[in-house]
Amino acid sequence: MSQPSLKEIASRVVIQQGDLTEMDTDAIVNAANNDLVLGAGVAGAIRRKGGDAIQRECDAIGSIPLGFAAITSGGELAAKYVIHAASMGLGSLTTTETLRRSTAHALRLAAERGLKTIAFPAVGTGIAGFPMKDCAEIMLQEAAEHLRNGSSLETIYFVLFDEQATGIFERTWKRLQV
Repeated sequence: MSQPSLKEIASRVVIQQGDLTEMDTDAIVNAANNDLVLGAGVAGAIRRKGGDAIQRECDAIGSIPLGFAAITSGGELAAKYVIHAASMGLGSLTTTETLRRSTAHALRLAAERGLKTIAFPAVGTGIAGFPMKDCAEIMLQEAAEHLRNGSSLETIYFVLFDEQATGIFERTWKRLQV
């Protein structure tokens, strides 16, 4: 059996503008540091809306290697789980390699648990300083590759904070499908 084409899986990737913390998906992804400290940006919003239980679970896990991901409950969020994709160290920047590996690991964790839906932010583009266009390219390639190889995931959402980021992700996804 051959792998599905990008066109065949294209409908399983949804790009939208919105608030990641409001997503009613099986999991949302946190743009995390490898110490799993929920500080500013996406992580701070997850902590504020999801409650302190998520940080306590992160503390129990401790530090993880750069490029890896860890999973906690969603606390008081609509999402059942938060997958913490460690694309940066505390106080450092995201790199191409750590973004690629942490995105792939987050997808594998979701699939290993049989999850059907997951929502990602533009990991690493806030405080970690990663360029939005490069982020879109890497994350969408990883999502497509994951879906091509078979997965429990039925839909992968990319939930972007503003119109500009949403446009970059949409244009990148269209270009990748050609």
